[in-house]
Amino acid sequence: MDIAQILRSEGFKVTPQRIAIYQALTGHHNHPTAELIYQSLRAEHPSMSLATVYKTMEIFEKIGLVKVLDVGDDCARYDWDTQNHSHIRCTVCNKVEDLMGIDSKAISKIVEEGSEYRVTGQQITFEGICPDCLRKQSH
Repeated sequence: MDIAQILRSEGFKVTPQRIAIYQALTGHHNHPTAELIYQSLRAEHPSMSLATVYKTMEIFEKIGLVKVLDVGDDCARYDWDTQNHSHIRCTVCNKVEDLMGIDSKAISKIVEEGSEYRVTGQQITFEGICPDCLRKQSH
């Protein structure tokens, strides 16, 4: 996916900061917050502000490049994989991971049948304790 081409086709300027933010996002599978993205880029882009990261993420969401996740830890996280999938969050360290293989269509169907709504989207986040935190607790 050529981020520059997508930005241009949607009427947005292509800037080095936007390219760097997208690369930082796609280079991580930890569903980072804007602050984590900002911290990871600060050394290479000292003139970039946290506000630039937030504004860029708003643009990316608007044009469908990211999904904003609310996983229950009181801060927006971003996922570059916009395909419908579930997540799991560690309640100890707040790590968020993708859960593949969950039949979200079946869950949507159950919700539609039980509510008379037509489901147009969903965010399913499970909570638990990750293997790393479980190991630390057992020592």
